[in-house]
Amino acid sequence: MAEAKLYRMSMPKHLCPFGQKSLHLLKSRGFEVEDHPLTTREATDAFMREHGVKTTPQTFIDGKRIGGYDDLRAHFDMRPAKPEGTTYAPVIAIFGMGLALAIAVTWVALGSFLAWQTIGWFISISMCLLALQKLRDVEGFTNGFLNYDLLAQKWVPYAYVYPWAEAVAGVLMTALLLTWVSAPLALFIGTVGAVSVIKAVWIDRRELKCACVGGDSNVPLGFISLTENLMMAGMGLWMLVRLVA
Repeated sequence: MAEAKLYRMSMPKHLCPFGQKSLHLLKSRGFEVEDHPLTTREATDAFMREHGVKTTPQTFIDGKRIGGYDDLRAHFDMRPAKPEGTTYAPVIAIFGMGLALAIAVTWVALGSFLAWQTIGWFISISMCLLALQKLRDVEGFTNGFLNYDLLAQKWVPYAYVYPWAEAVAGVLMTALLLTWVSAPLALFIGTVGAVSVIKAVWIDRRELKCACVGGDSNVPLGFISLTENLMMAGMGLWMLVRLVA
């Protein structure tokens, strides 16, 4: 069995998560691990001075220092734990959860897994989840939103209103309540958003990050952002037509 040495911080008030991940990764790859927990700040500093490193954990295989957790993953030809650059992972997770919840609500409310109303619930629940991402860091969201939204650029407070408007519309549409409020609201913010994205991406040819899932994402502004806005606008229009029909 292959052997490895692992030095990781394991203090009463700080148990290094990357050290735990490194230990698990080594064991899962069949290594017999000689684990060396660094239980004090002094022991950690002494280890880093001795080996000329600035961080822990540190893994050694066959006497050769591999490095930290990301270095260990690279050693095993694994993708980085947190890939750099643009990614659609947050949007996929949100829409995937939105669809799962829509199917669950359909089952509870209608006794079937799929119905026409499932589409509406998928859109409204996704709106709620997207609004939640924005509301967890409103300032971060507005910093990104002001880069491309046409109305927010004319009237800054709209950037702060937007997450709440999306949340209110999403909750009311999910509950099938106050359609005369939720439908025009969704139609308005969705239409403004769609026009803003089209201008920024396809007319001005700007490469921006989308604020749709919050202010710290690497989701590129483009088709996904346009889809979100068209879904809101389409849902609002459909509900208005049904309201007046």
